[in-house]
Amino acid sequence: MELLFNTELAKEYKSKAQIARVLSENWVKSNSFCPYCGHDFLNQYENNKPVADFFCPACGRIFELKSQREKISGIINDGAYRTMIERILSNENPDFFFLSYSKEHHSVNNYFVVPKHFFVPEIIIKRKPLSENARRANWIGCNINLNAIPAEGRIYIVKDQTEIPKEQVLHQFSKTAFLGESSIESRGWILDVMRCVNRISVSEFSLNDVYRFEDELQLLHADNHNIRAKIRQQLQKLRDVEYIDFLGNGRYKKRSV
Repeated sequence: MELLFNTELAKEYKSKAQIARVLSENWVKSNSFCPYCGHDFLNQYENNKPVADFFCPACGRIFELKSQREKISGIINDGAYRTMIERILSNENPDFFFLSYSKEHHSVNNYFVVPKHFFVPEIIIKRKPLSENARRANWIGCNINLNAIPAEGRIYIVKDQTEIPKEQVLHQFSKTAFLGESSIESRGWILDVMRCVNRISVSEFSLNDVYRFEDELQLLHADNHNIRAKIRQQLQKLRDVEYIDFLGNGRYKKRSV
């Protein structure tokens, strides 16, 4: 995998945004494989497709690319809020590639994929409407809160300018596939409990360690009045998909990726 951009492609462009788009899209087209099925290359949509930038010619998976200079921040600007929510709730939601690059060296720093099943409405931040005087008056945009996505949802293909083995990428992607089989509501619960488990500093933990997040989970799920039962249910689901091991007597152990 070549980490350098082909800067020859940007010579005819003046806009910094256009240059970044052309270089990053060309790099993905020239270097990326499908992290879902492992196909060796992706195809780029010829026209600006509203839903995605790339697709896998083998499995049909679709991908949208977000690129930023130097590093990917926790909050990513996106398009219309309503459109994003509709996409999350539909079958047209793409997986997202996030790419950070060095402007000085014209090279890729980090490149990772967030599978679409990690996208739930709760991670989308609604922005304030544009003013009445704006060209798109009252238009409401959104941001993606990457900080709300568990670490398992960031599957690196390039990390700190180092290529990750393809087999490892495919394995990590497949380990999260069970989320795609869940409804949006139940998926939100699983992701919330995964985040809580990740925040426990030791690999072996108790049910009481997870109960410490009860108040926080109650704020996220105000309509639920039996938070502890819901926590136990999600831990059982995570055990069933081999994300954690049940050791008995209310104790669990995190599995390595």
